[in-house]
Amino acid sequence: MLIALDFDGTYTADPSLWDGFVRTAKQAGHEVVCATMRHEHEGAEVIRALPGVQVVFTGRQAKRTFLADLGLFPAIWIDDNPAWIYQDSL
Repeated sequence: MLIALDFDGTYTADPSLWDGFVRTAKQAGHEVVCATMRHEHEGAEVIRALPGVQVVFTGRQAKRTFLADLGLFPAIWIDDNPAWIYQDSL
């Protein structure tokens, strides 16, 4: 199962919780991807916080479409603002 985890406002709200979640999900054979609306040039903090997790920077584009264009289809989305899964942020 592919799980998409948001960074700002979700992971950052409780990094210890999400680190444990990512570790447990991976141990159970699931894949976790971090889907963030940040631009790639804003991503150093995200990459440092989530070593070993694929990070997708959508550059303010809707996450679902952006990930689908990369061939990624999460079964579960974890996001403090689910509107950004479907809407661009201009």
